[in-house]
Amino acid sequence: MKRQNVRTLSLVVCTFTYLLVGAAVFDSLESETERKRWEFLQDMRNGLINKYNITREDYRMIEIVITENKPHKAGPQWKFAGAFYFATVVLAAIGYGHSTPVTIGGKAFCMAYAMVGIPLGLVMFQSIGERLNKFASVVIKRAKEFLRCSHTDATEINLMMAIGTLSFFITTTGAAVFSRYEGWSYFDSFYYCFVTLTTIGFGDYVALQNDQALTKKPGYVALSLVFILFGLAVVAASINLLVLRFMTMNVEDVRRDDSEMVPASQHVLTLEGEMLSINGKLIADRTDSSGGGGY
Repeated sequence: MKRQNVRTLSLVVCTFTYLLVGAAVFDSLESETERKRWEFLQDMRNGLINKYNITREDYRMIEIVITENKPHKAGPQWKFAGAFYFATVVLAAIGYGHSTPVTIGGKAFCMAYAMVGIPLGLVMFQSIGERLNKFASVVIKRAKEFLRCSHTDATEINLMMAIGTLSFFITTTGAAVFSRYEGWSYFDSFYYCFVTLTTIGFGDYVALQNDQALTKKPGYVALSLVFILFGLAVVAASINLLVLRFMTMNVEDVRRDDSEMVPASQHVLTLEGEMLSINGKLIADRTDSSGGGGY
């Protein structure tokens, strides 16, 4: 139990330290660029207001119209193809924010749908990930037997390397596909794939949002959905390995603590009334009526 407490405390400290380091790095990398972009946008806004002689209220209305019109570039968001894409994003807990329900009924159903769908999706992805790990272990074992290795069983390191390689292959291949269809740079496409498969879902890059893709490119829609679902299953396989490893470490700690308690119990003194015993063995009994049973 002591080792488990130390590990938990260490994880908490490491996590908060990691958050502080991350905040400092992001501040250093992004804050100056944010300031410059804000100043540039303010100059552009003032220039447009002066050039076209419009009020700031009119400019604000133009901003709203442009922002609200952006999702419609992909085509109808709530026809079946767009709705299926939205449902997939909800179930996978990605949350791009590219389209959101606006009616009371839509918002209420979205909450109820997510309460059932997200746990269902997690269980499904974990189950598929477990099957992928099993399949990978069989393939690794067959490969070791073919290579006549002395130890043919798949180790945790073998599985992690195999699933990690598969994850990298899916991400790099997906990045190439999205770069081709969306017109993004390869790095931005790789960034989108990573953010999607880790379910971060910032929404700064979202596929299927240009050129009426939801209605005019059904093959691309299907490919995007397969990428999300299969990619998340592979990520779940990696998480499954990490969870199993952590559980194994906890079990090992419990067994180690139990084994350390056994020798200590051999020297326990028990005083019950007038009887003294060690580890259950009677050493002295002062209840003897003859009075000869001293310590």
